[in-house]
Amino acid sequence: MKRIWAPWRMAYIKGDTEETGCLFCNRLTQHDGPQNLILYRGQRAFVILNRFPYTNGHMMVVPNEHKPSIEELDDQTLAELFQLTNQALGILRQTYGAENFNIGINIGEASGAGVTDHVHLHVVPRWSGDTSFMSTVAETRVLPEALEETFEKLLSAWIQSNHHP
Repeated sequence: MKRIWAPWRMAYIKGDTEETGCLFCNRLTQHDGPQNLILYRGQRAFVILNRFPYTNGHMMVVPNEHKPSIEELDDQTLAELFQLTNQALGILRQTYGAENFNIGINIGEASGAGVTDHVHLHVVPRWSGDTSFMSTVAETRVLPEALEETFEKLLSAWIQSNHHP
């Protein structure tokens, strides 16, 4: 599918990013805010917005530990990944009125993983009829809200959920 890209995304598209190393590990070293998009940090995992979302509110739940597959995670980390995923569902229902969800983990390049060496879980909110003519005919996604606005709304919801430190 084609996407409409904002000018600030052009460096990423052209591969002109200065980022080296793991995307997720790098975000963990940064101060939380719109620049790293981390909504919540748990003991073993964190929740981050997808910078290039499929829909508004597209979150990822990521283990702190740099592992390529869930097979390599301990039971406590797996439990926290799915507890945070469950919490994300409630927050997206509350904040955006999400009716349904796609939840997925792409393990490895052949599965379509964009980040192949640090496993992560996608939480994508869905609504009845959310495939518009733009997606169907023009193969283009339209996001009705700026990423920064989505970040602020969801951060507020995480804080209000009493699960935020």
